[in-house]
Amino acid sequence: MNLLSTKDFQPPVAKIKEHIHVDHGTKRPDPYFWLRDRANNEVLNYLKEENNYTESIMVETESLQKTLFGEIKGRIKQDDSTYPVRWKNYYYYTRHDSGSDYAKYYRKHIASEESQEELIFDVPKMARGQDYFDFDEGDVSPDESLIIFSTDITGRGLRTLQVKDLNSGEILIDNITNVEGGHAWAADNKTFFYTKQDPETLRDHQIWRHHLGRPVKEDVLVYEERDETFSCYVYSSRSEKFIVIGSSQTLCDEYRLLPSINPEGDFKLLHPRSRGLEYDVEHYGNRFYLRTNYKAPNFRLMWVSEECTSISNWEELLAEREGVYVNDFEVFDNYLVTEERENGLVKIRIHETRSGENYEIEFESPAYSAWIDTNLDPQTEWLRYGYSSLKDPEGLYEYNMHSRKKRLLKSEEIIGGYDSNLYTTERHFVTVRDGARVPVSIVYRNDSFKKDGTSPLLLYAYGAYGLNSDATFRSSRLSLLDRGFVYAIAHIRGGQELGRDWYDHGRLLNKKNSFNDFIDCSEFFVSEKYTSPDRLCASGASAGGLLMGVIANETPKLFAAIIADVPWVDCVTTMLDPTIPLTTSEYDEWGNPNDKEFFDYILSYSPYDNVKRAAYPAMLVMAGLNDSQVQCWEPAKWVALLRTKKIGNKPLMLKINMKSGHGGSSARYEKYKEIAFEYAFLLRVVDH
Repeated sequence: MNLLSTKDFQPPVAKIKEHIHVDHGTKRPDPYFWLRDRANNEVLNYLKEENNYTESIMVETESLQKTLFGEIKGRIKQDDSTYPVRWKNYYYYTRHDSGSDYAKYYRKHIASEESQEELIFDVPKMARGQDYFDFDEGDVSPDESLIIFSTDITGRGLRTLQVKDLNSGEILIDNITNVEGGHAWAADNKTFFYTKQDPETLRDHQIWRHHLGRPVKEDVLVYEERDETFSCYVYSSRSEKFIVIGSSQTLCDEYRLLPSINPEGDFKLLHPRSRGLEYDVEHYGNRFYLRTNYKAPNFRLMWVSEECTSISNWEELLAEREGVYVNDFEVFDNYLVTEERENGLVKIRIHETRSGENYEIEFESPAYSAWIDTNLDPQTEWLRYGYSSLKDPEGLYEYNMHSRKKRLLKSEEIIGGYDSNLYTTERHFVTVRDGARVPVSIVYRNDSFKKDGTSPLLLYAYGAYGLNSDATFRSSRLSLLDRGFVYAIAHIRGGQELGRDWYDHGRLLNKKNSFNDFIDCSEFFVSEKYTSPDRLCASGASAGGLLMGVIANETPKLFAAIIADVPWVDCVTTMLDPTIPLTTSEYDEWGNPNDKEFFDYILSYSPYDNVKRAAYPAMLVMAGLNDSQVQCWEPAKWVALLRTKKIGNKPLMLKINMKSGHGGSSARYEKYKEIAFEYAFLLRVVDH
């Protein structure tokens, strides 16, 4: 059987039930609106039919899927551990047992290397009997005797928060349900603060205070975020001196502060919110350090004393530099470290606070990713950071900021052997239709790639929220590269690879730049003979799934296959419904369609509203029933409508994970199977 044809199979047919939206005088028919009722048996049965249809199409790839799964699993060290992180008197780390889907969590006292390790959480045991189990190890109390943890067993993002006594191993009676999971300990080791969600929209809108041993019904609401475009959160400062409540939306941040030794006191406003003012805040010594866009679009670093925190007292610490976006920072006794982006690449810069001298850590690959890792001791001279490229497995390093020498702590081990010299990475800038230069990162295997248009190529992009799509290594990707695939990333506008302006030109009324960038980069790969339209594949997830929907409508002949993971495709209807999670908090990302200008603009690209009669490429659409970020009915409605419009026998498949949410399966082996499924689809479509 050739997967390019589905003529021997009959797809499910969703019932058409008349429903008309009328907004700004515009009528929009929505015949599959009824699919939004995920608790309805008729809806569930239809989704199961879609899954059965997908399985019937993919049955001929079962052997290939098993082979791919075996390869992916076989490259990964099954009993691997994370490198220990020291906090106060203990080292903390995790370890997988061979054959286990989940890691176990440990700690070991620093007294000696021979000290007995303590099993903190046996997550495989905790997850037994659960179809979905997402575990989050939270913060250890200041005296290291207690630890907060949270679990989600639906994938909907509603977590249960609990506390464990690390001395006795006992789980305390404190059990707080349907919360976000974020929290912060007070200095008394008896009080902590946590974040609660709106039960309908799931917006993080309240911060509560809990005292150990007291009934949850006696918890105290200490802050409520009433602006529906903001979400709030809570954390402990690096110094442990303050509890910090943050409120943020796309274009604004605001923080409140409370001395940790006074948990029942009143929070003090650092500076009143002002639209367009963004900043992060951290405390160390007797100052607050701020990464802010105040009079600096690409951000700079400032500081202010504990006593007088209003913006008039902020002092510049590191000035904004042209063409350099400051993404993150870390404060040490004698050093300040910044994670920056310049010309689309990450730079880690060390600033000596006494001499004023600064310098970069050198990276060699043309397309790579680097990041400041966990650094809990501000008095050290050693900076922990991570590095990876499209062909170099992830490495964890320590860099001595005094001697300027580095040491490798841990490198991702590829079982069966791996030679990075067999692969080549490239980085180019593609000039797109409006003159912007979009960076693309590329990797391929030297002995299988031919620059003659015959190689299959998978192009990935995201392009939203200012999030960056960095060039990192994935051992699973070798199963494509070793079969002749080229893998590429288009760093399109909407991300922040080239600074804040790059993001601003990919949102709101500039959103179509993201789509045009991807299409023009795709055409670059064809014109430069990296691939051809009958071998070019595209992939994107969530907001990147929106991108997949747009390119499918606008240039269906340019692609052989498209994978849309949890795609956001019913944009107008979602953004007009404030009861749906994330809607109100994203008006500054997409626009508020209650305003006709934004309504018309979003309507002009919304994939569901622009499906047409066309020969669409082969398409695989993945979704999760319990997804709280992209509701499962969006991809279901989209596929149902596409079935009524598409021409030809190329496959259109919907695969709904009936037990997961936005991130797919929680178990690691199930995740490998999902990857193998997608790869089998791509390989069969390009017949490679």
